[in-house]
Amino acid sequence: MNTTITGAPTAAPHRPLERSARIFVAGRRGLVGSAVWRRLSAAGFGALLGPDSTELDLRNRPAVFDWFSRHRPHAVVLAAARVGGIRDNATRPTEFVSDNLRIQVNVMDAALRHGVERLLFLGSSCIYPRLAAQPIREEALLTGPLEETNEAYAIAKIAGIMQVRAVRRQHGLPWICAMPTNLYGPGDNFHPERSHVLPSLIRRFHEAYVERAPKVVNWGTGTPRREFLHVDDLALACQILLERYDGDAPVNVGTGEDLTIRELAEMVASVVGYEGAVEWDPLQPDGTPRKVLDISRITALGWKPEISLRDGIRSTYEWYVRLLQTGEDRVR
Repeated sequence: MNTTITGAPTAAPHRPLERSARIFVAGRRGLVGSAVWRRLSAAGFGALLGPDSTELDLRNRPAVFDWFSRHRPHAVVLAAARVGGIRDNATRPTEFVSDNLRIQVNVMDAALRHGVERLLFLGSSCIYPRLAAQPIREEALLTGPLEETNEAYAIAKIAGIMQVRAVRRQHGLPWICAMPTNLYGPGDNFHPERSHVLPSLIRRFHEAYVERAPKVVNWGTGTPRREFLHVDDLALACQILLERYDGDAPVNVGTGEDLTIRELAEMVASVVGYEGAVEWDPLQPDGTPRKVLDISRITALGWKPEISLRDGIRSTYEWYVRLLQTGEDRVR
């Protein structure tokens, strides 16, 4: 199969997305993709496309080009990625860089080859330097060294941003990038070794509550500061960006507010109802000391986060408990 992208069509200036537009939500079964699917469906987009990984392996280049040839989406939300917490990133960097590069390159090349006018690439706030000035502005990209524990994932995401910029420059297509902060919500991964910090805390405190464990031991010192955004708030931001934004710069999406991991753990314990001791293991890595985003660019488009952190943790915990009651552990 010929997968060349030479001579790919150049689109006219960005046009509003029709509600009948075929939109490919890549990663539709994941935390972000499922939220974007819910949001676009609620907004009246009735031709969403979302094959899961058993139907379409995005690392398989010929399969991706064949799928685009058959389905011809008008727009793409590229939310598919290999993701994981600090331990998973530190111990499996090869998979994080290889899988994410292949997913991104295959989807973007196929989208370009088949004339997809509108594409939204979802990156991550980990693209920014470890010691970037806070709150982090989009202009901080590539101005300093990355956090070592997740630099493989960050490099892959930076490559995705560069590919979007290259397509804009060479082909004039209105492709865009969003950089969300730490996300959580229904559909998250609660794997004991592969999850991010918030679902990991939810699982750990829930198990301690059920087992009446006298203490919970968490990684690190608890002093790093992070911000957390409910994935449904991100999904609304994605819709707004698709409909209103056309710029070369990536757009931060977060809350603009942070707290320490220790404070986060206390909040999770309170929501779960755990009353035992909470201890910290300083021999384990902390990661970046602080990471909070400047969100002035996205708020200027009329978006703001609506779900408070405590309310979001409570609803996510309730979702997780219901999931356990069905016999599914959300371990992947």
